[in-house]
Amino acid sequence: MEVHFCGLNHLDLWVEEGGLPVPVALPRVPGAEVSGVVLRTGREVRGLAPGVRVAVQSNLFCGTCEFCQMGEESICLNGRLLGVDCDGGLAERVCVPAHAVVPLPEGVGCKEAAALTLAASTAMHILTHRAQVQPGQWVLVMAAGSGVGSAAIQIARGLGARVITTGSTPEKRELGLRLGAELAVDVSDPDWPRKVRAHTGRRGVDLVVEHIGGAVLEQVFSCLARNGTVVTCGATAGRQPTLALWPFFVKQHRLIGSYGRNRASLLRTLEWAATGRLRPVLDSVHPLERALDGLVRLRERRALGKVLIQVKSG
Repeated sequence: MEVHFCGLNHLDLWVEEGGLPVPVALPRVPGAEVSGVVLRTGREVRGLAPGVRVAVQSNLFCGTCEFCQMGEESICLNGRLLGVDCDGGLAERVCVPAHAVVPLPEGVGCKEAAALTLAASTAMHILTHRAQVQPGQWVLVMAAGSGVGSAAIQIARGLGARVITTGSTPEKRELGLRLGAELAVDVSDPDWPRKVRAHTGRRGVDLVVEHIGGAVLEQVFSCLARNGTVVTCGATAGRQPTLALWPFFVKQHRLIGSYGRNRASLLRTLEWAATGRLRPVLDSVHPLERALDGLVRLRERRALGKVLIQVKSG
């Protein structure tokens, strides 16, 4: 396919710095959040013609293993990551399996798709599959300025939840409030979990969307109500947190892992975007030859929403 846009993610930083727990064969073209136009298809491909605008499901799946057969493509036994296990979308063209592409619905452009199909579908997978948010529940979304966070606030609100979020700068906290959170706290304040509990009448939240790891994963448990759930999908701040077991089982807390997205979560994400229920938050767009500028912005945590690389102009 011809690449039009590619969204940047922390995954790209890990590939660049060799920070993944799996080896990456070099040379490798990074870039996992890709949209563009079909150029050619293989002989066996049906229902997908050149010229169709598409997005790519970044967690490539085989479609035949026991988990894929159950619709659980995110834990495919033969799964590969675009831009990690094979060349990704920071290039003019990329070759992917036909079953890993999704035609874009009317009203969703390539720019919007490249800002939604990885981070936002990860949030959708958390809130509608790994956990099921109910109207009136309290949801704490970490890092409003991130791709996952900015999408999760919108999705949780769309499902009828009351949302609290966090941000490391006043601008990120203000973004969270604009997206629908009713409270945005500063995680550099050691007392931030108490502020979350105070806002819920000391009850705590029902669900935490966590994608940071390290000490933050430990802290969010003090924000939880009894029977509350933490869903984690990332570890940018550390992969070996500790867990206080006594309050964990006494309060009947749950810790759930969430990886990538299933096909259904990606389709739902694009449907929400097509109907205006979910909008990408764009920080900046850089041409392919200035892709390093985008990575620097991401690395320095200056991004307010998604950083995109525009490969094809027009």
